[in-house]
Formats: sequence, structure tokens, C-alpha cells
Amino acid sequence: MNTLTYPEAGATRLGPLPAGYHHLHHRTRVGHGRADFEAAGAAVTAFRMHRLSGARVSASAPRAEPGASVRVALGAGPFVFSAPCQVVWAEYGPERIGFAYGTLARHPECGEESFVAELADDGTVFFTVMAFSRPARWYTRLAGPLVPVAQLWYARRLGDTLRRIVTDGRAHRT
Repeated sequence: MNTLTYPEAGATRLGPLPAGYHHLHHRTRVGHGRADFEAAGAAVTAFRMHRLSGARVSASAPRAEPGASVRVALGAGPFVFSAPCQVVWAEYGPERIGFAYGTLARHPECGEESFVAELADDGTVFFTVMAFSRPARWYTRLAGPLVPVAQLWYARRLGDTLRRIVTDGRAHRT
């Protein structure tokens, strides 16, 4: 089994996020109703949302399950950043579907990130990214305050992508 590079495994599931890290919390509306929720949950946990956002994802399982290895690569040409991770928790509930992965050795950051679709009482479907991280490599330390900006940009991109997946799926369901 791989070894996580931080001791607070699982903290993104329900919080609170641990001190000593940069915190990210981004929530966006992606749909409405049970069918949209199920479509969003499937896209999140099968890594489809990540892939359609431009990330290259290789995983040891077809959907997020605790212990699965995941490698996410972003960038182009000589500027490709590869991020080895391990799924630390996954949830497949009636109002909440998602997972979190934690960083492994050679990841540019140290910490954990969760991706969750939630069905609110009024039927609104939300997508939430929650993370705690700090630099683990010389180049992320050098990038300093740009890393949190890039993380927020990516969280917003994932939300926009998931909204498109849900909307496209709705068009095919009708």
C-alpha cells in the first residue's frame, strides 16, 4: 500500500480542515433533481469530470474506492505536472456522492482534496471541492501565492465541466 505524505487523512470528509495548510473551499450549483445528482455523482467518481476538464487521469479502479491509486497529470509539453495520489475515502449515499484523494511521494503538494456532489433538500445539486495543502516540491514553494490561485481556478473549471456534463446528460434523458 502507498504511504500518504500527511497525517490528517480523511479530514476533507466532514472537516474541520487541519491548521498549517492552505485551505480551499469552492461550491457551485451544477443542476437540480435526483437525475442530475446521480449524473454528477457518476461523473465525479468515475474521474470523467477530471478528464473532460483537461486532466490526464490514470486510476487503478474504474471508480473512486478507498485505497485506489490515482495519477493526475496537468499541463502541456515540458510543463506537465504529475500528481500521484491515493483515494482515502469514497461516499455513495442518497444525498452525497464523492471522494477524496491524498498526496503520495513525488506529488507537488502535500495534503488532501475532495470532490463531492450533494443533493440539497430543495433539489439543488451542488458540487464542492474542499482541500488542504502546502508545497512539497521546490517549484511549488517557489510559485508561492500562485499555487492557491491555480487550485481555485482548477476547482472552478471542474465545477463548470460538471455543470456541462449534467446539462448534456439532461438533454439526452428527455
